[in-house]
Amino acid sequence: MNDEEYVGTGRPPTGHRQVWIKLLWIGIWLAFMGAPVTDLADGGHTPWGTALGVLGLLVFAGAYLVLVFRHTAKALDRRLVQSALAFLGALAVTLSLTLGTAWLVLFVYVAVSVGATMPLRTARWLIPAVTAVLVGIGLTGDHPREIITALVFPALLGGFAMTGVRQMIRTTIQLREARATVAQLAANEERLRLARDLHDLLGHSLSLITLKSELAGRMLPDHPEQAAAQVADIEQVSRQALVDVRSAVTGYRRPTLPGELAGARTALAAAGITADVPAEAPDDLPEKPEEVLAWALREAVTNVVRHSSARHCTVALAPRQTLDGRVLELTVADDGVGAAGTDPGNGLTGIAERLATVDGTLTTRPGTSRTGASGAGKGFTLTLSVPLGSGLGSTE
Repeated sequence: MNDEEYVGTGRPPTGHRQVWIKLLWIGIWLAFMGAPVTDLADGGHTPWGTALGVLGLLVFAGAYLVLVFRHTAKALDRRLVQSALAFLGALAVTLSLTLGTAWLVLFVYVAVSVGATMPLRTARWLIPAVTAVLVGIGLTGDHPREIITALVFPALLGGFAMTGVRQMIRTTIQLREARATVAQLAANEERLRLARDLHDLLGHSLSLITLKSELAGRMLPDHPEQAAAQVADIEQVSRQALVDVRSAVTGYRRPTLPGELAGARTALAAAGITADVPAEAPDDLPEKPEEVLAWALREAVTNVVRHSSARHCTVALAPRQTLDGRVLELTVADDGVGAAGTDPGNGLTGIAERLATVDGTLTTRPGTSRTGASGAGKGFTLTLSVPLGSGLGSTE
C-alpha cells in the first residue's frame, strides 16, 4: 500500500467560516451519540463507571473529529491514520463491553472514520469487518437483537457513504486541475500560433531586407543610384512588414464573443454566482459589432462580479427583427442589489461610446428579466443591441 493513497479528500479551510462548515458536515454524525449520553444520564452505572464513561466518550468523540477533520483537509501520515483507527476501534470495543448496548453505536463512527481516511481497496473490506465486530459483540452479550440490526445499516451506509464523498471530491479536484491544464495548453497553443504567424509575416520580409541591405552595401562605392534604389525597396518592404505586424497584433487583441462568453462563465463561477450563459455565439457576425458586444459583455460581467452582490446572473444573445432591420441583442441580468451599472464610473459611458460607433443602442432598467421575479429595486438588467447585415445572425 503506497503512501500516495493516503490523500486528503479536500483542501484545508481558508477561513473561520469554512472551518465551521467543515465541522458541521463532519460533526453531523454526532447525532448518534444520543444513546450513550442518555445511558450515562439515566444513572444506571456506578459513579466511577459514569465518570469513566464520560471520559471515554469525550476522548472518542475528540479523536474522531480530529482524525476526520485533519485528514480530509490534509493527508496525515499512514501510520498515524492506522494508529488512530486502531485506537478508536479498541475504545469502542472496551466501552461497548463494559457499559452496555447503547455504546455499540460507537462502531458507526469507526466505520465512518475508515471510509473517510482509508484507501478504497482497504475500506471496502475494513468497513464490513468493523460492522462484523459490532454484530459479534452484540450477539455475545445480552443485547436486544433489534438494536443490533438497527446499527448494522448505519455502520455500512455511513462508512461507504464517506468513501463515495471522498471519491466525488477527489474527482472534482482532478477535474479542476484538468481544466487548469487545458487552459495552460490552450495558452501554449496560442503562443505557438503567434510565433508561427509572426514567422510567416516577417520571415520573408526580413530575409528580403537583409538581402537588399547587402546589395546596397556592395553597390554604394561604385553605383550609388542603384544602391539608392535598393534602399527605397528596403523602406517599402519594412513599411509593409510594419503594417502586417500591426494588423496581426490588432487581430490578437480583438476580443470575440465566444471568448468573452467563456470568460463570463469562469468569472461568475469564481465569484460564486450561478451563471446562465450561452455556450455559443451566432456565426458570421461582422467584425466591428462583435468586438463592441464582446467589450460590453466583459464590462457588464465585471460590474456584476464587483458591485452587484448577486446570486444569479443570466446572459442572453438573441437576433431580433425590428422596424429598422435585424439586430443582435445582448442582455445581462442579475438579481443583486440593483445598483450595479448606475455609477458613470463603472464603464457604462465607455460601452455607450463603443455602441455609438456601430449605431447600437444601450438600455438599462432595475429588476431582473430572465433570472426570475425579484422585489422592487432588486436586480439590474443591461440590454445592448447592434444592427446586423442581411443574412447574418440567423442562429436563434
